[in-house]
Amino acid sequence: MIGVTGSTGQLGSRIVARLAGVPLRLIVRDPGRAPSVPGASVAQAAYGEHAALLNALDGVDVLMLLSATESADRVALHKATVDAAVAAGVRRIVYTSFVGASPGATFTFARDHWHTEQHIRSTGVEFTFLRDNLYLDFVSGGVGEDGTIRGPAGDGRVAAVSRDDVAAVAATVLRSASPGAGSDEHAGATYDLTGPRAFTLSEAAAVLTDVWGRKVRYEPETLDEAFRSRESYGAPAWEVAGWVTSYAAIASGELSQVSTAVRDITGVEPTGFEEYVRAQ
Repeated sequence: MIGVTGSTGQLGSRIVARLAGVPLRLIVRDPGRAPSVPGASVAQAAYGEHAALLNALDGVDVLMLLSATESADRVALHKATVDAAVAAGVRRIVYTSFVGASPGATFTFARDHWHTEQHIRSTGVEFTFLRDNLYLDFVSGGVGEDGTIRGPAGDGRVAAVSRDDVAAVAATVLRSASPGAGSDEHAGATYDLTGPRAFTLSEAAAVLTDVWGRKVRYEPETLDEAFRSRESYGAPAWEVAGWVTSYAAIASGELSQVSTAVRDITGVEPTGFEEYVRAQ
């Protein structure tokens, strides 16, 4: 039995679609929004709800733990969910982390992922960590109404990845972790999941200009300019920091490394930025 959290989201729904026919437990806050997938049962529980999670995870062998929506207490929610999974007898946790996860990562949300990884390790449960780069739609979604991408990314490069490629990797890893699947080379592994090449935001803007048929440009900001422009939205400080440091992590080079993991695990080349944009 494979359990999946976050199965109503953009990544989770893609993962469960690739697991149709496999015994699944979809763990959701709102059962009415759960996707209809052959072989799947639905259980209601939210991140951090210990009693509800114990019930939802009963009989689950492998848990696909998608990271919770960013929040001030996300690490605590992750830890509580991991603890419930271990208490329920889950044998393996597959967790969606972030490339370069570390306590000192430039991208502040990547620090959350490092703390979650460390907690999973500390429990002694089997694990596989899927460290995703930024998603490809981060770039196209960052284009303002005036056709400008603004952020303190400098001329740094980002090896952004598609959600479909991450979902394909996750489904492959989950299937191999199931009892009876034979030897599992993914046990204890950490994979960086990236696109086929790293690109600058100026290069991305040129691709968007060509594909969309209208001018798109990249305008670098300083960190101070980026914080000031985003503080005007009235979001909490931790969220603003996450927005700004996602670009700063590109500038630092922390998101530029290209990995072959998608191809190695799925046998299919990952989607590049231009291919992704043309398919939208």
